[in-house]
Amino acid sequence: MSLLDGHVVVVGLGFGDEGKGAVVDALCAARPTTAVVRFNGGAQAAHNVVVDGRHHTFSQFGAGTFAGVPTHLSRFVLVEPFALAAEARRLEGVGVRNPLSLLSVDGRALLTTPFHIHANRAREEARGVDRHGSCGKGIGETVWYSLLPGAVPGQVVENQEVIGTPGEAPTVADCARPSVLRRKLDALARFYAPLATPSHSVDELVALYRDFAGAVRITARDETGRLADAGRLVFEGAQGVLLDQHHGFHPHTTWSTTTPHNARALLGARPHAVLGVTRTYLTRHGAGPLPSESAAVLARFPEVHNETGEFQGAWRAGHLDEALLDYAIAACDGVDALAVTHLDATGLRVVSGGDTVDLPDPLAWFRARKPVAVAGYGPDRAGYRVGEARSTIYA
Repeated sequence: MSLLDGHVVVVGLGFGDEGKGAVVDALCAARPTTAVVRFNGGAQAAHNVVVDGRHHTFSQFGAGTFAGVPTHLSRFVLVEPFALAAEARRLEGVGVRNPLSLLSVDGRALLTTPFHIHANRAREEARGVDRHGSCGKGIGETVWYSLLPGAVPGQVVENQEVIGTPGEAPTVADCARPSVLRRKLDALARFYAPLATPSHSVDELVALYRDFAGAVRITARDETGRLADAGRLVFEGAQGVLLDQHHGFHPHTTWSTTTPHNARALLGARPHAVLGVTRTYLTRHGAGPLPSESAAVLARFPEVHNETGEFQGAWRAGHLDEALLDYAIAACDGVDALAVTHLDATGLRVVSGGDTVDLPDPLAWFRARKPVAVAGYGPDRAGYRVGEARSTIYA
């Protein structure tokens, strides 16, 4: 049995933007797949896929959508309904019929609201030159608020001062329970009033979220387990291991577990393969360390789908870094194989043992470390090859 015939967990081994979306799309196009399961992050994901001239930047929908594969947003995902509706409209614009019919959402998933988003942006702007590199999507604020029940004003939780009296964090299931949702949103509005006031009133949000609940399938109990027992799943990670909340370089991290551990929790004891995605060079979007940063690399490899973000900051690039790659693999408790993207890049170098040396055959270099199960050249499915690496997991 091939390594990729069973459940596959896709994780990025860099600072994000490794090519996870294109890899997930290639995996879904190559094998029958029951669903793509998102297991971390939220609306800040930006996974570019190109198929037959159609391009989409996948955010909350899984990158298997062009291959007709449904998406399940697990309990570990932060769900932002406004962004999700906008993404559904963009997918319709590139030929995906009724995208929301391809979506299911765990009712326990936290809800990212305009209160979280506005507060996130206010904090990031106040940091000035000491910005963390936030995407401005309310991700960290959503997680932080969920940690506050029982906290009192003035208390410091995760290095941020509690500015009011918090309530319970709203979840996706609350969207179908207007009275519960209104109580939680009222508490949110009072809590964040000193920091930010969005344009939508609580009443407007309750009505809009109720419409959202009617448009998607909200699940209870172990939907991922049910899907896993029905067929092959591809788990699509967001961001990269070097941004992980436990293993990244603070404060320039995401409030999310970007390693495979959430996916493993969802799968229980079911066999699976972990596929680590890496470019042939290193990139980073926004503030934070990039030890091998090189203006020459940035100039040689321009990005079509990545640019400077209002809150996230500038797109950056550098040489492949052996120590960081090894660190990311170790943070995952190992990977079973690699997916190597941007193999069309030439004149590459790698930082190894303190020296920067030429990398004339990147594929051979990666293969000397781990099996390469997927190889590709960019966001276009036509540039990807899914291999037949043999598995010891399913032996």
